[in-house]
Amino acid sequence: MKVTQILRAGASVFGASALLLIFLPGTFLELLGLESSEPLCWSMRMIGITVLALAGNMWQNSRQESQTNLRRVAQVMSACAMGLAILTLMAPTKLTWFCYLYALIGAGFSLAYLTALIRNKIC
Repeated sequence: MKVTQILRAGASVFGASALLLIFLPGTFLELLGLESSEPLCWSMRMIGITVLALAGNMWQNSRQESQTNLRRVAQVMSACAMGLAILTLMAPTKLTWFCYLYALIGAGFSLAYLTALIRNKIC
């Protein structure tokens, strides 16, 4: 798979997550096994707006033609996706099926970027 395809897939996943965070933050917290409170829901909405911006930037970056720029984006996204996976597994709660799934998705994207970089499948 090429980095451009991974970025588009990631943008779609992040976009869906962002919408869930913005419109149903309590549900997202429950899926993670965390207690829902008004301040925490507000924080989730703020994170959702940020993740939505990231999804838009990922989609725009997928349209880059510069191999160098796409390589840099893939390096950053690989590290961040793995960081997200690790942090998800460090949630201060009993881990739920959703925690494991979310971490698996993050790790999967990280490995997809890394594989594309190693195979030099940028565009």
